Amino acid sequence: MQQMVAIEELIKTFLDHLKFERRLSVHTQTAYSKDLSDWSRFLSKEMDVTSISQVNPSFIRSWLASLREAGVTPRSIIRKISALKSFYKFLLRSRVVSASPMTQISSPKMGKSLPVFIKEDEAVALGELVAVTSEDWKGMNTRLLITLFYYTGMRLSELINLKDQQVELNRAQLKVLGKGNKERILPLHADVIQMIHEYIAQRNERFPEKEPFLLLTEKGKKMYPRYAWQLVNQILAAATTVQKKSPHVLRHSFATHLLNNGADLNAVKELLGHSSLAATQVYTHNTIEKLKEVHKKAHPRSSKTVKLALSVGKDCGRVVPY
Repeated sequence: MQQMVAIEELIKTFLDHLKFERRLSVHTQTAYSKDLSDWSRFLSKEMDVTSISQVNPSFIRSWLASLREAGVTPRSIIRKISALKSFYKFLLRSRVVSASPMTQISSPKMGKSLPVFIKEDEAVALGELVAVTSEDWKGMNTRLLITLFYYTGMRLSELINLKDQQVELNRAQLKVLGKGNKERILPLHADVIQMIHEYIAQRNERFPEKEPFLLLTEKGKKMYPRYAWQLVNQILAAATTVQKKSPHVLRHSFATHLLNNGADLNAVKELLGHSSLAATQVYTHNTIEKLKEVHKKAHPRSSKTVKLALSVGKDCGRVVPY
């Protein structure tokens, strides 16, 4: 049975092991320290996880997905996975854990890893399901969370840290503070504006002495990552077929559906808050695949009639134009 031990304490013990027992180079120790500290910080900030017993493969996959989105190379990601595997081997030998979640984590190939997204017809089904969620506070949180994730493409950390002063409904926009404290403007659809109006009205009535954040839990406290994660996971499980069920899936879907419907790549980059176009270009693969499918179905050369004509033309010793 896994112990309720703080991740930071275990990392320190592991680094001491590398230094004094394995006597690895300072450079290697530094690399391990950085990779494991980055992972621990992500778990604490994004997942509200600080104990080793709380870690599961989904949280590790989410961390890896955030690295890919930030433009971290596959080579660097493979190194970080290796560091985590070594860390968990140490914990297994020390009997701190009884099993390693790393057995369910695959290292990426040196090619690009494609983001997971829901299909557009699944997005419609998702909207229909969200519309009939319960009228209690949890149901209202579910509706607004799913809607904002899919309509704006925000990151989880950006959404739960969104304050009332950043919500400018009269201007139909949100001011989002992203990575590196970079601010960006996100437009709001009329339906989303109405939903936010209703949410704020009920929230202020329910919690007159509230915190300054837009989204609050049933206790009137700032929404935390795991709370949001669980709501998204439940609704995606009910309405879609995707294996990964996280807020990032909705962010990926936002970007993919925009590009599939003709949005400019640079515009999508700005909406997502990417620092470079390379991070956004991963979504173009899905667009290209859709174009290939359309081409296959619509191009005249793919029709049975033309294929037959080509066959006849060859038999007659002449070329049939198309």
